[in-house]
Amino acid sequence: MSNPLKDMEKPDVIFAIGTNMTECHPVAATRLKKAIANGAKMVVADPRKTRLAKMADLHLPIRVGSDVALLLAMAHVIEREGLVDESFIADRTAGGEEFLEHVKGFTPEWASEICEVPAADIEKAGLLYGNANPGAIFYTLGITEHICGVDNVKSLCNLALMTGNLGVEGGGINPMRGQNNIQGAGDCGAVPNNFVGFQPCDDPESVEKISKAYGREIDCERGITKVTALNECGKSIHAMIIDGENTVVTDPDRNHCEHALRSLEHLVVIDIFRTETAEFADVVFPATAWGETDGVQSNTERRVQRLRQAVPSWGESKPDWWIVSEIAKRLGTPGFEYESAKEIFNEICELSPIYAGLDWDRIENGEYQWPVPEKGHPGTPRLHEKEFKNGRGKFTVVGYRDPAEVINDEFPIWLTTGRRLEAYHSRTQTGRSAGIEYLLSRETLEVNPEDAERLGLVHGAMAKMVSARGEIEIEVEINDRSPKGTVFTSFSFANVPVNILTGSGYDPVTQTAELKVCPVRITPV
Repeated sequence: MSNPLKDMEKPDVIFAIGTNMTECHPVAATRLKKAIANGAKMVVADPRKTRLAKMADLHLPIRVGSDVALLLAMAHVIEREGLVDESFIADRTAGGEEFLEHVKGFTPEWASEICEVPAADIEKAGLLYGNANPGAIFYTLGITEHICGVDNVKSLCNLALMTGNLGVEGGGINPMRGQNNIQGAGDCGAVPNNFVGFQPCDDPESVEKISKAYGREIDCERGITKVTALNECGKSIHAMIIDGENTVVTDPDRNHCEHALRSLEHLVVIDIFRTETAEFADVVFPATAWGETDGVQSNTERRVQRLRQAVPSWGESKPDWWIVSEIAKRLGTPGFEYESAKEIFNEICELSPIYAGLDWDRIENGEYQWPVPEKGHPGTPRLHEKEFKNGRGKFTVVGYRDPAEVINDEFPIWLTTGRRLEAYHSRTQTGRSAGIEYLLSRETLEVNPEDAERLGLVHGAMAKMVSARGEIEIEVEINDRSPKGTVFTSFSFANVPVNILTGSGYDPVTQTAELKVCPVRITPV
């Protein structure tokens, strides 16, 4: 997030797109509720009529995968009506002139045909955000899990740049992280393109620095993504470690994923429970849970927080860092002689510019948000207040493109997937709670009443849902939360493996799967 969580209570206008925050981030969403109670206006762009959408002053139930068209048209309205922050663009950005000329061709009427919402509502959304003082953008996986996920994010950046809503209290661009410590994992270099502290893997200076620190020569190139890794199983990759992820349930194209894991000569899984993915493993190492572990996590607002072991570990379980270090030592890899989480975190601080002012003792009370570039620095709750790290914020000229697969006569219904309030991710943890099982014991397929009548579907009965990759059976739930022509279900239940169906395409830059768009056909069972 560019802004701290407390800023969520301060926008004049909230623009939430591709986020079901009241179910996926219910605690943080209470701050938006406070903002609305204080008079803030909210625009929600989401195909479904979620709880968040019902709170909005304007709900745009856009067709799945049409976000770029909507955002281009909103930018068109802002430019046309003279709502751009000309001084901010001149003083702090690059590429503004080309971008503002580019958006003149993308009218609300043009976007309406693609997004399947009235042009007048798109116009209203552009005016609300363009006139905001300040305006805040919030998004989650509904923006990124598309073949155009990067274009979606850059389009949101364009809106913030053209209105000067960066570096201001109550504004910013705020991606809400989907799981705890996703931010911290990226900070530590658990991404294929960066070392610790987002130092590029293909930057010679960064490579030299990290190579020296670890006493071994590291290649000056980006690593591969998980998509590539699974594709290479049984080819160039013969062994794999999966730590804390239930890949079989959460990844797209489940049949391909299972085939990839079976193709390995050796699979190691590290987890706190015996997951569906662990069933494919040759070796399973039991890890300690969060309450049994000393460590550090960075949350969605970049706040660096200590974890303290509260209870003894169970059985033979060990901290993840200890398990990985022991594997490395048995492989003869130097540099893994760690004795504590404290030692590892202090090493991160030595190597990472954004953590350079921190250490284990300084984060005792969790009061600092990175970057903290030197000792004594108070931290940075709000990014980009005076300048951008790279000098100027860059506008990006993007155009609309269809999803990898679109509906047709064979697959005439749009399927989109997501999460539910009661189930956390793949239910590895929440699925073992009797109380949560009482609240949500099974998965259903949300079907619009008009579609149900046309397709002969009955509430509570089973339906077969088929895509180009496979088929599943699922119970029907008839309601008006999804628009006509679109159905929704979550990916949380292993016995309803919806990700057998998904996986039609990937963003060419990040290789993020298009989990939010999948053409299907549905018939009664």
